[in-house]
Amino acid sequence: MTNIESKKIFIARNLILIILTFQIFSCIGQVKEKSGNDGLEKSINNQPLLINQSTTFPQIHTNLNGMVSEFVRAMVQDKKGNYWFGTNGNGIIRYDGQTLEKITVDQNIKPIAVRAIIEDKVGNIWFGTCSGLLKYDGEKFTTFSTEAGLQDEDIWGLTVDKGGLIWVGSIGGVSHFDGKKFTPFLLPDTVVENPMHMLSEKLVKKFVEDKNGTMWLVTDGNGIFRYKNGEFIHLTTKNGLTDNNAWDILEDRQGNIWIGTFNGGVSKFDGKTYTNFTKDGIIEGIETYNFCEDRQGNIWFSAEGYGVYRYDGANFTQFTTENGLTTNVVQSILEDNKGQLWFGTWQGISIYDGQKFVNAKDKEPWTN
Repeated sequence: MTNIESKKIFIARNLILIILTFQIFSCIGQVKEKSGNDGLEKSINNQPLLINQSTTFPQIHTNLNGMVSEFVRAMVQDKKGNYWFGTNGNGIIRYDGQTLEKITVDQNIKPIAVRAIIEDKVGNIWFGTCSGLLKYDGEKFTTFSTEAGLQDEDIWGLTVDKGGLIWVGSIGGVSHFDGKKFTPFLLPDTVVENPMHMLSEKLVKKFVEDKNGTMWLVTDGNGIFRYKNGEFIHLTTKNGLTDNNAWDILEDRQGNIWIGTFNGGVSKFDGKTYTNFTKDGIIEGIETYNFCEDRQGNIWFSAEGYGVYRYDGANFTQFTTENGLTTNVVQSILEDNKGQLWFGTWQGISIYDGQKFVNAKDKEPWTN
C-alpha cells in the first residue's frame, strides 16, 4: 500500500469517528411517546421533490434529489415493496417505486440519525434513531422514549426475534419490547482486558438470532455474547474472535456466522472454527461491516477504503471505484426484490444490477 493510500484510509476512519461523536452530542431530540400522522413531504404533481441542501461530501452519484446531506446508514425494502432509507442526520426517506417522500414525524424534533430499520411479522416498520424508537403501522408513527421505559433514546441496534420480541440496543443498554412494555436485558459483567469502547460500555450495536434460536449480541468493544435459555457465552480474542471491537454480524443460509470488526477484518465461524480472511491475506481492509446475502447466496460486505467484496462460496471478488462504485467508503448495502444491490456511500447511492455499478437514479424512475 502506498503512503497516499494509507493517508486516505486514515482520514476516512477518522471522519467516521468524528461523525459518531457528532451524532451523540448534536442529535438530542426531546422525544415523548406519541402518535402522529403519516407526515410526508411529497413530490408535487408526481415531479421530483428537490431540496436545496448542501452536502458534507461531494456527491458523485445520487443523494436522493438533495434529501441526503451525508449518507444513508440503513436501507430496507418492506413486504409491500417500499424502500426505506435511514439517513445519518436527515431522518427517514421512503421510495414507493415511483416517488421519493421525506417523512416528518414531528415538526418540533430536529432532523434525526437513523441507525437501524426492521420490519416485524405483521408489517410494522421499526426505526432505531438517535431520538428514540419509532414504529410505523402503515398509517401513523408512534415514538417511544425513556418515559415509555426505554433504557436510552440513542439507539444503534435493533432486531425482532422469532417470538416477535423487539430487541433494542442503546447507549444505556439493551431493552426488550413486547409491544406493551420495555424490560431491561442485562448482559454479564465479564469484560475483556483493556476494552476500547467507542460509544458506551453498555451498547449492543448488532443482533442476530441464528437458526438454533441463539441470539448473538455484538457489543461496543467487549466482544460478542451468545445467549440462549438464560445462558451466556462470551466470545473474545481469547477464544477465537479476531477483534473485541466487532462491528457487524450475519448468519448465512448455510448457518455460518460472518463477523466484521473494526480492527480485525472479516471472519467466518462455522460452529467450530474461525477463518479470518483478512489475517490470511485473502482480502484487504481491517474495518469491515454491512453484510448482505443476495438471492444467489453470495455474501457482500464493505471494507473501509477498499470498496466492497463478494464471496461466492469459493472466491472473493473486490469491487471499487475502478468498477464504477462511487467511492470506496460504503455505509450500507441492500438487495431489493428486483435483485439489484444498493450501496449507500459517502458520495451518493450506487446500484449494482448484476453486471455493473451505476448511479442509482439511472436505474430508478423517481427522476424520470
